[in-house]
Amino acid sequence: MSDNVRLDRDGAVATVTLNRPDRRNSLSDPMLTELGRAFSELRDDAAVRLVIVTGAPPVFSAGADAKLKSSMSAEERRHAMATRKSQFRRLFERVNTTLEGLEQITLCAVNGHAVGGGWGLTLACDFRIAAAEAQFWIPEVDLGVPLGVASTTRFVRLVGPARAKEIILECRRYGAEEARAMGLVHRIVPGSDLMKHAREHAQMLLAKPFRPLSEMKARINAIAKTGIPEVNAMTEGFLERD
Repeated sequence: MSDNVRLDRDGAVATVTLNRPDRRNSLSDPMLTELGRAFSELRDDAAVRLVIVTGAPPVFSAGADAKLKSSMSAEERRHAMATRKSQFRRLFERVNTTLEGLEQITLCAVNGHAVGGGWGLTLACDFRIAAAEAQFWIPEVDLGVPLGVASTTRFVRLVGPARAKEIILECRRYGAEEARAMGLVHRIVPGSDLMKHAREHAQMLLAKPFRPLSEMKARINAIAKTGIPEVNAMTEGFLERD
């Protein structure tokens, strides 16, 4: 991997780290491409049975990196942003689909703020452990950007339509305890012990027979999945409008 994404292996556990701390681990197109490459590589690695996803401190991810050249005119910026949103959405949903579809069990160690696409990325993992100081929010509507179909669908699946509307339309911040109360975080631990707890959780899961564990994960995902491609096709024109 490049400097944007670190991939470390320790026996049957692989750790994928978002590694742009100077940009608060914001999700640029190159980072998403590298994340996709990392998850594809792990998908084909029979020696790896569990994947931990985390961010280089101090945050998990500030979401989409919308930085544009300052020399652009207003019209150039508007066109570039529209193109950027479309490219980002396709890349992001492809990465999340790959992550969610891994045979390996996946565990997200949320070490700080998880914003927008950063929060969406956590939802593609099987388990989410958050540092006590972690915060979560979806600012897309306030920014004039619709949240992608895959993340929207995962919110609806996990918390139901009413709570998904609250999270996505109100754009407010949630602490780790609130996220756990909604079922979006499984455990909360002190930030200084986050990776220790994540590895302990990994070892507990690794002690179980891998094949039934993996097959039950796939079965649960299949039951919960309610047509992301169909919803995507149905709303594509709407989401592409400015």
